[in-house]
Amino acid sequence: MFSNIWYTIKQWFSDRKDRQNLLRDFNSTARMAFISGKVPTLLEAKVSRGNSAYKHQFSDWFSSGFRIKVLSGKQLSKDEMVFVGSVILSDATLTRKLVVLGFDTLEVHCDVGNIGCSWALKDFLMIE
Repeated sequence: MFSNIWYTIKQWFSDRKDRQNLLRDFNSTARMAFISGKVPTLLEAKVSRGNSAYKHQFSDWFSSGFRIKVLSGKQLSKDEMVFVGSVILSDATLTRKLVVLGFDTLEVHCDVGNIGCSWALKDFLMIE
């Protein structure tokens, strides 16, 4: 009995570490792409509450949203936010990794205003 509880606790902390590593790697890569001029604006990822309507069997209990903030200094149009989201969602490996790590919602927001877009990650798994 205790071994099952201990395994669950260890797994929970392992998942937390993997989520933090993903965020750190994403943000580091985004900074380097911006600095080198490969992308025109800086992106920053963080964890959010997510959308409870997008829950799936792997969803984290508390923080199931993967939020990308576009640091452009201006209000983005919906089309611009949808473009950023589509770039992320077109990467099947990243989308599957997000789902396995307990994320169920992809959110894209800009650093000005309160408007954003969100997607249910389970809809983009591309499983045949």
